Amino acid sequence: MSTRKKIHIAGIGLISPLGSGLEETKLSLKKNISAITPLNSSVFQARQSPPLPVGQTGTATTSPLPRTHTLAIKAAQLAMKGITATPDAVIIGTTTGGILHTEELLTGEVTDPLQYRHHALNSVAEEVAEMLHCSGPALTVSTACSSGTVAISMALKMLQSGQAEYVLAGGVDSLCRLTYYGFHSLQLVDPTGSRPMDVERQGMSVAEGASLLLLTCDKTPPSLAQVLGCGLSCDAHHPASPHPDGKGAMEAMQKAMTNGAIQATDIDYINLHGTGTPDNDIAESKAIMALFPVPPELSSIKGATGHSLAASGAIEAAIAALCIREGFVPGNTGCLKVDPECGLSPTLLPQQYPVRTVLSNSFGFGGNNACLVIAANDYPAPSPVQSHPPPLTILGKACISGAGHTESSMGRFSQLEAIAGVLNAKILAKDLPVRSVRRLGRFSKIAVAIADAALRDSGQQNSPDSVFMGTGWGALSETCNFLDKLRESDEKFSSPLDFVGSVHNSAAGQIAIIHKATGANITSSGGDYSFEQALLAANNFLDDSSSGAFLLAADEAHSKFSPLFDPSITAETPLADGGGGFYITRKAIPGRISIQLSFLRRYQETTLTEMIKAVTAKGPTEKECAMILAGIPAADTSDGEKQLDIFMRQAGLDIPVIHYRKFTGEFASASSIAAIMAVHLLEESVVASDRKILVLGFGKYLTAMEFMYQ
Repeated sequence: MSTRKKIHIAGIGLISPLGSGLEETKLSLKKNISAITPLNSSVFQARQSPPLPVGQTGTATTSPLPRTHTLAIKAAQLAMKGITATPDAVIIGTTTGGILHTEELLTGEVTDPLQYRHHALNSVAEEVAEMLHCSGPALTVSTACSSGTVAISMALKMLQSGQAEYVLAGGVDSLCRLTYYGFHSLQLVDPTGSRPMDVERQGMSVAEGASLLLLTCDKTPPSLAQVLGCGLSCDAHHPASPHPDGKGAMEAMQKAMTNGAIQATDIDYINLHGTGTPDNDIAESKAIMALFPVPPELSSIKGATGHSLAASGAIEAAIAALCIREGFVPGNTGCLKVDPECGLSPTLLPQQYPVRTVLSNSFGFGGNNACLVIAANDYPAPSPVQSHPPPLTILGKACISGAGHTESSMGRFSQLEAIAGVLNAKILAKDLPVRSVRRLGRFSKIAVAIADAALRDSGQQNSPDSVFMGTGWGALSETCNFLDKLRESDEKFSSPLDFVGSVHNSAAGQIAIIHKATGANITSSGGDYSFEQALLAANNFLDDSSSGAFLLAADEAHSKFSPLFDPSITAETPLADGGGGFYITRKAIPGRISIQLSFLRRYQETTLTEMIKAVTAKGPTEKECAMILAGIPAADTSDGEKQLDIFMRQAGLDIPVIHYRKFTGEFASASSIAAIMAVHLLEESVVASDRKILVLGFGKYLTAMEFMYQ
């Protein structure tokens, strides 16, 4: 029988413009100072003056690693100080990864791919996991400005369900040209500094920072507070603007309180998302007034810190714990006269105030909303969650490859012909509504086309309410276009459309808008294992009450960026892209095929043995398993082949093995097409209906997905 679990905050690593660590942050908050100042050239030299006001940390840049990685590692060291346990998983939300370093390399016209090895978003989590000797998953969440909060939410789910005992989770982003000029191009930057809720506010201040929380269900380490609940939603309204009535924000707040078994009247303080942009502050205010007849104490700290994007929610979660420990509420720095249209009365100056519960809000591009409830240690834990949920059921499937859409791709695969390549843009978008996708780049068109086709294949009348997506590299076209235009114009011009489209969660946001999917919306970026990370997210957040979810992964080929960023692609490698996805539900349906993630861990010497146990736990494997689809990225060919050979020998298997990348070509989301292959083989009765197909990943990670009839 499940028991209630308190999820303790055992350690906090906090770096922001206000200082390093909890004590420096507390002193700065109590002084009500703003750390927003004109951009310092120590980060990068802006070619246009005067420089915009930003929130900049005092972190030195002597490390050879990119700035984002350096911030994350320092935050991890602070969080783990005095803790002897090793995290079972590392989950980091980020939007920038190594982009600042990439910008400098591109400016210098560097063409050595090795120099770009830290560009990928997932490289941040992997560096932290390597430093901490974590052999479990190193997961990367990229949901724009809610990324850090979503990462903590993921950790909460994993701990509550018994998947881990210690998880290091949070967010990190550094300043870079992409975000500095990108938000300015949207006219969302206040030239005098962020003033949330002020009647004369003009926008936000881009910032940087890192906050990582060590969460655990172990009672042994001293606990600063507990994470009581989380709530995710999507506006499904606009790529960059919030729903004007704050509907998505309200839903996320309500879900967080329901998940934490707490009432609105029990909240002592609301840490506002409060960016200082006119639309965001109004929308959040409407959501709060709809939920709280008498709002509690509330304030935004972004007038003090600036908006550190993916790190902001994690920084505010850390400050929520600080407020509980110290019994105080931060002031709404920068606000001199409250906008009466907001209808709220923020706490303008810091004050001592007993705080036992905090609702912390984070809202991002694509309508990605995430909220947390942080509570004092003596607060009762919510009801237990199901520790072993049933596998996810597949209602519809779809894929896109160089050979075409699902029917063409699987037809070629059935003949054992390669399906690699880059599909013609007109064929790619042939079934998409022109008005909905005319401004979308290739990456988003691939994703939207997969989701639409999976819905049609399902035969369902209604779209699912959630989206779980994986991508290794995101929108390469928009990123390249933005940076090229910026560089060619001597930083005088930047494209707002390319900036909005460049975020990794842009495609999932478009799917939500088109299908009115207002549930959880999570984009995972785990390199060659991005689809598996999306499946892990779906397994943790999709429940019986949901109408279902799109589960997919996609990547686009880019002639300039793919050979620079992806170690499996050289200048001579034929470009390939595409992806695959499903319409899934949590409900078990006899006669339908299920998908289950059985294993996902970083490779170490003992990991293969653990993987074998995970996929052979139900009995003699060959009586269950008919076939293996094996994925080995080209960059890991030598190690991956050895791992596969050891797996087959130790598991005692003598069954067909298909190396699916020989068919799909080299691109990060290839395993999502392998998942479609597995379902296709089962549906075509290539294997017996009482046996399963394994899709295994080898290389830096070992992964296992199981497909079988229920």
